Amino acid sequence: MKLYPLKFDPVYKERVWGGNKLSTVIKRKINSERTIGESWELSSVRGNLSVASNGFLKGNNIQELIEVYMGDIVGEKVYETFGIEFPLLFKLIDSAERLSVQVHPDDETALKRHNAYGKTEMWYVMDADENSPIYTGFNRETNKEEFNARICNGSLAEILNVEKAAKGDVFFLPAGRIHALGENLLIAEIQQTSDITYRIYDWGRELNPATARTMHIELAEDVIDYNCCDTYKTIYSPKQNTVTELVKCDYFTTNLLWQSVKTERDYAALDSFVVYMCLEGKARLECDGTRSETIAKGETVLIPAVINSVNIIPETTAKLLEVYI
Repeated sequence: MKLYPLKFDPVYKERVWGGNKLSTVIKRKINSERTIGESWELSSVRGNLSVASNGFLKGNNIQELIEVYMGDIVGEKVYETFGIEFPLLFKLIDSAERLSVQVHPDDETALKRHNAYGKTEMWYVMDADENSPIYTGFNRETNKEEFNARICNGSLAEILNVEKAAKGDVFFLPAGRIHALGENLLIAEIQQTSDITYRIYDWGRELNPATARTMHIELAEDVIDYNCCDTYKTIYSPKQNTVTELVKCDYFTTNLLWQSVKTERDYAALDSFVVYMCLEGKARLECDGTRSETIAKGETVLIPAVINSVNIIPETTAKLLEVYI
């Protein structure tokens, strides 16, 4: 049987800072009394493998699918590089409180220390309250010595760059960039398949035995990029019915598709899977003229690499993130 657009059951993660925007903004029905902060939409992280929820492959996890279909799922070059491990992790993050200030190692350091991939990632702001902050990078040049001094005296926040978040904002976070999400945000996150995080500062929660989590100061200090950038926010100008590139890096390319009319996307020469994350509206995805699936706000769909073309047919004006390698 032919491959088709694949959906997956979300993997929900309890977090002390979790919010309610998964329920209120994208209308998720979450049967849990826990505080949910993350929904892992497509994951190949060990112990958190996404399971297909539609079609004849329903019930198979992502690694089982790649093991059977190999390059037809992910693309030949991707399969040669990563094997059965899907190389990207897609999340929705729902924050009622600030997340810890953290940093991620690059591939070289992560391989040496953890036998894992590093973590370069990006954020797309799906929803933000009026004064929701995002912390990314430093507001001036600094160094390891000042960093450690400010950790000791509790003043690290004074040199963090703070951005007022708004719906539609994009932030690219290469490995080594210090960062934290603020309060009352709903974020679509795309990252390398890695769960390596070095926590640096937790806004006082680390001092409370009920909320304290392990800090990783010594591990973090050697991977932080202490430089200051002119701008940390991605500047782009979206237009309806055009493709707007948001991020292009060694690990993934992300485009914004803002569609009000039928549009064909040709992937015949791509040799990669494509993942859509729906930010707004609803559309039908018609693949190679025969197979179709709907995608609505808050949903994520994997288009196998063997599918050469997708017609995006909006039922309402739709905004999608289009991600591939």
